[in-house]
Amino acid sequence: MGLDQTKMGNVVAKQMEALEADYGDDCEIGDVCTIVEVLGPHGSHLRVRSSDMRPHITIGLLRASEGMFLGGLRPGPAGGED
Repeated sequence: MGLDQTKMGNVVAKQMEALEADYGDDCEIGDVCTIVEVLGPHGSHLRVRSSDMRPHITIGLLRASEGMFLGGLRPGPAGGED
């Protein structure tokens, strides 16, 4: 039995809908990075894949997204401004 791709497909479809709603047709997608948790009898493993496999690009995407995500969790104005 192969891996069920439904969850990944749904996440990607929702992301594409959000991108189209926010940016329209006037932009293009740059680099892409996916992070997937794989659960099984071996436990939990993470897999990361980037459209640009140069480490500094992938690490930069991860760090930038971490900052944006954490900024959204902080109380007050976006970006941590008081």
